[in-house]
Amino acid sequence: MKGYYGQFGGRFVPELLSPPLVELEEAMAIFLNQEAFKSELIDLLINYAGRATPLTFCPASSRELGVKLHLKREDLLHTGAHKLNNTLGQALLAQRMGKKKLLAETGAGMHGVATAAAAARLGLEAEIFMGAVDVARQRPNVDRMRLLGAKVIPVTEGTQTLKDAINEAFRHWIAHQADTNYCFGTSAGPHPFPELVAHFQAVISLEARRQFLSQTGNLPDYVVAAVGGGSNAIGMFRHFLEDAEVDIIGVEAAGTGEPGCYNSAPINVGRPGVLHGQLSMLLQDEAGQVLPSHSIAAGLDYPGVGPEHAHLAATGRVRYDLITDDEALDACRFLSIHEGIIPALESSHALAWVIKHAPEIKDRSVLVCLSGRGDKDLGIIQEAMEKRGLTL
Repeated sequence: MKGYYGQFGGRFVPELLSPPLVELEEAMAIFLNQEAFKSELIDLLINYAGRATPLTFCPASSRELGVKLHLKREDLLHTGAHKLNNTLGQALLAQRMGKKKLLAETGAGMHGVATAAAAARLGLEAEIFMGAVDVARQRPNVDRMRLLGAKVIPVTEGTQTLKDAINEAFRHWIAHQADTNYCFGTSAGPHPFPELVAHFQAVISLEARRQFLSQTGNLPDYVVAAVGGGSNAIGMFRHFLEDAEVDIIGVEAAGTGEPGCYNSAPINVGRPGVLHGQLSMLLQDEAGQVLPSHSIAAGLDYPGVGPEHAHLAATGRVRYDLITDDEALDACRFLSIHEGIIPALESSHALAWVIKHAPEIKDRSVLVCLSGRGDKDLGIIQEAMEKRGLTL
């Protein structure tokens, strides 16, 4: 069924939100395969964003862990994360649709920065909704968005994190759809957003598969990526899904890992439900009310997940595991010390999975999506380490 991945997906939205979604779907059908559109996007990705991003072998980490660790370096993309792949594509699409403004939500701030940069590049205005909690813990990215000309709107409702930022952005879009396009940040939400975001993020695995074959002569044994809403992961997985010999691992955030504490792991501990216009796996109580989520990584702090990930978990093609805050912090420190690369706390969850499972995957080749750089997280990292009696 159109807009579905197995039983998951769909478009469950108020009537007033249907017209802009239909308009977006129609624009995708017109422009995404148009040669002029593809050529302009490729030019932007190469000459503005800095693609192709490198595939980096990690010699010291590989020796220490006993695995062959490679990183797909989305942290080296302009603005510091994979998000720009999507925002450039959606901004270009909005421009073709005659829109003047981009609307976005953001958690860790990287999607907000990428939206602001894409808008500035293409001569569009940008308004970014961000939970007040995330505004405080990701202050450097808030400053970057404002410097790039975007208006940042703190959201003080609910948990004041990504879920609530999305709610406010949808409300704003209903009232401003004539001149505004919603540049959705992750591979979730109502149809056609999951497919649109995956379409633009698939460049990650398109490059990574070619690079890995070129550098090693083989495909990786494991492909690993962190999963919140799921954009970096679906981008990393797309071109490996047909390779049966490749094990694919999505890593959800277990939070503190303590019983009864909040996490951000809807695939592992959630149930099917509807949130933000999609049917997917969702953290909810027995009455079906959405539960708060928690992760030390703001970009993973979301109670739902994209419908394609829910489907991949249901079919067994992708295995989804859990990593705690402390394990992610340790992985961040490990890579920083061993390779001179500071990963974002989101990406650190994927790295932590490799470290945790290294004894059982000894001598195997592992490809991790390093979805972003850790500059934005230094304050969080320092505070968390100090609570554990450690220093930077």
